[in-house]
Amino acid sequence: MNWLETEYLGNSVALWLIAAAVAVATFAGLEWLKGLMSRRLARLAGRTDNEIDDIVVLMLRATKAVIVAVVAIYVGTLFVVLPAQADRLVALALTVLLTIQGGLWGNVVISAWLAKRFGPGLAVGAAAGEAGQAMTVRGTGYGALGFMARLILWSVLLLMALDNLGIEVRTLVAGLGVGGIAVALAVQNILGDIFCSLSIILDKPFEVGDFIIVDDQRGTVESIGIKTTRLLSLRGEQVVFSNSDLVNSRIQNFKKMKERRVLTTFGVTYQTPSEKLERIPGVITELIDGVDNARIERVHFHSYGDSALIFEMVYYVSSPDYIAYMDIQQDINLAMYKAFEGEGVDFAYPTQTLYLHQES
Repeated sequence: MNWLETEYLGNSVALWLIAAAVAVATFAGLEWLKGLMSRRLARLAGRTDNEIDDIVVLMLRATKAVIVAVVAIYVGTLFVVLPAQADRLVALALTVLLTIQGGLWGNVVISAWLAKRFGPGLAVGAAAGEAGQAMTVRGTGYGALGFMARLILWSVLLLMALDNLGIEVRTLVAGLGVGGIAVALAVQNILGDIFCSLSIILDKPFEVGDFIIVDDQRGTVESIGIKTTRLLSLRGEQVVFSNSDLVNSRIQNFKKMKERRVLTTFGVTYQTPSEKLERIPGVITELIDGVDNARIERVHFHSYGDSALIFEMVYYVSSPDYIAYMDIQQDINLAMYKAFEGEGVDFAYPTQTLYLHQES
């Protein structure tokens, strides 16, 4: 008898060799095709602004060789007749690994969406980078949204895998629904903070790096977490807010400031001659026009004070930076002092004049 006709597990050696050759050829072909498409699409992605080819490159790089090998083995088993138990084992392995691979592809898509929606975009260059380093999302709070999306993704894939394996999932889903309600009631405060975190991420009233004021607290946003947001205060300590408190608070975000409006007053003495009072608005307007990044709006003789003639002026600083604002205000104050010295105008300070009257 020809040794190729010898049977093992119900199949001849020839069939086993054919199945092995098909499996090896399928694995080699799929790996070659994956590498070829990855390289060509990576070069194409470096020349286009379309992010779809970037995502496809990352999905190809996220395709694991072990999963390709299992698919190749499954294709090879189509050429032989396996025992029922072995056939179920191969189907189980294929289902589990394809579920994992689907999760990896879904993770790439979620990361790409987060990067496009919140981050600087995909970073697939000439070398296309590794899938884990190809995109970045600013702010730890975006990780909360990614966590929720991945949790939903893996939950759906798990239920699909169990259903394909013949496990009844309707009862399981119903049980999870009842249990989920009980858990939600028990941790409603935590869930409230989580949903408030998602609200902050999607609505973006502030981002990591913004300088904000919340009630009497002010500082730079360090991180936006699932439950809390952390600020670095001007004094150097860390201030922690629950996300629900922030959503229900009035927040001043200074990063959104394009220019700063400054309203200030000053007083001159009552002994100032009227002609010099008339020149003060023009002097102030001229000196502010000479300061870089400052724009005058108005200067007015506002009112008669208890011990001073009050002037009010409004000007704009075309920089949101606080240090720049203070530098400009200092330059204006020094220029006003020098100008008033030259004009012979004295700044007022609180004084009292006592008049004595002696009756005859």
